Amino acid sequence: MMRWIQIVLYVVLGLALLRFGAVWTLQGLNLWGGSFMTGSPRWLVIGLVLVIAGIALLVQSGLLLRRRARG
Repeated sequence: MMRWIQIVLYVVLGLALLRFGAVWTLQGLNLWGGSFMTGSPRWLVIGLVLVIAGIALLVQSGLLLRRRARG
């Protein structure tokens, strides 16, 4: 049961990081305006780091799910 909680937590957190990271990346690239973050290289880097972390969590959750299915 604990493994399922971990998988769900990784998926939810991974999707949240991916979403915030994508928005902040677009703002850092000056493609999404309306914020103090628009056009800022700092937010571009922060956004990219969050996107990578989100993808890593989603991959990890997939690996845990795959391991659980095997046995």
